[in-house]
Amino acid sequence: MSHDPFSTRRVFPARPGLRVAAVVSRFHEELTRAMADSARSELVSAGMAPDDFRVIFVPGSLELPLVARRLARRADVDAVLCFGVVVTGETSHDHWVAKGALEGILHASLETDKPVLFGVLTCRDRAQARARALPADRGGREDRGRQVARAALELLAALEQADDGPTAAARPAPREAELGS
Repeated sequence: MSHDPFSTRRVFPARPGLRVAAVVSRFHEELTRAMADSARSELVSAGMAPDDFRVIFVPGSLELPLVARRLARRADVDAVLCFGVVVTGETSHDHWVAKGALEGILHASLETDKPVLFGVLTCRDRAQARARALPADRGGREDRGRQVARAALELLAALEQADDGPTAAARPAPREAELGS
């Protein structure tokens, strides 16, 4: 999920009754907690009841997918948001942690057929992580928690659209003139 400054402004529909869980890494907790708090605020402004946002902390970003998958399997969870920060170090360890988190979160979403969103920042240093993680009123520039929450709202709406349309079997067969013959 990335920020697209050139995209058209999106409308985020009200979603009363929405139930969301967040899995949050304790590594760089001041940033991951800020992202989860910002996401919660955004979802509450979209109609979610404050008590319908559940947060579970895990040791690090590599542990996000397992708990996310467990939450996504629950009937009382509509979407799962995963928040972590991986900062480049002296070895390639950061690459493998980020790759494992990405692949695990993707698999959790596909296995459960439920939105499990990737809110893991992969940054060169803590300054870059702060700029991406925090809202403007706390010194940030991108407010990734808010962006991930909005992506969840948009994805839930897209899934509803995908479920609402007629299936291929129910659609009438095209007439010859429509086939371009």
